[in-house]
Amino acid sequence: AVDWFVDQRLDSLGLKAAPTADPLELVRRLSFGLTGLPPNPQDATQFVDAFASDADSAVREYSTRLMQSPQYGEHFGRQWLDVARYADSAGFANDYARPNAWRYRDYVVRSFNNDKRYDEFVREQLAGDELDDKNPENIVATGFLRMGPWEQTGMSVFRVTRQQWLDDVIDSVGQTFLGHALQCAKCHDHKFDPVPTRDYYRMMAIFSTTQFSEREAPFLDVENRGRFEAAN
Repeated sequence: AVDWFVDQRLDSLGLKAAPTADPLELVRRLSFGLTGLPPNPQDATQFVDAFASDADSAVREYSTRLMQSPQYGEHFGRQWLDVARYADSAGFANDYARPNAWRYRDYVVRSFNNDKRYDEFVREQLAGDELDDKNPENIVATGFLRMGPWEQTGMSVFRVTRQQWLDDVIDSVGQTFLGHALQCAKCHDHKFDPVPTRDYYRMMAIFSTTQFSEREAPFLDVENRGRFEAAN
């Protein structure tokens, strides 16, 4: 229905809407938009033929097929991993490796491909171990809290480094799940945004008991363990 209002505004300005994409353009847009990959020539040809007989059905069926492909989760999961600041190493000068980070990456891709509910997706990443610490999926999901940089050297004071990590986690949670940076509220109430300092330290209290550890999380059947023996 919103198109009606758009059309009215365009008419008032003497503008015309862009023409409808032809089938070949449309199949490319769908493929790149949903999987980040171009369509293979055979799929493109089949789509053009199907579009000629029933355009709505062709779009619906092709979109559904793309969203059921593994590449769909990989494409949209990558965008979430950018937000979560996924990395296989810790950053900064030491930049030590995180050999198990890939399990969190695959958890995100798996969640998109399984169409996991967003509220579950959030809870598992923030408190999966509190929900069920016997579930390997939940343990892996909390890797979200470990994605930020970490720099503890012989010249560092651990309590300071840990506080920097806490500040980073709180701000990351705000930006990822609230669309709102929170670090400013550490020192003062936001002048315009509804984030007082007391809320910042309430948030800190949630994560203040979180400790780093290598948790036992048995591999799931769906996790790729190919060439593990060769790597070891």
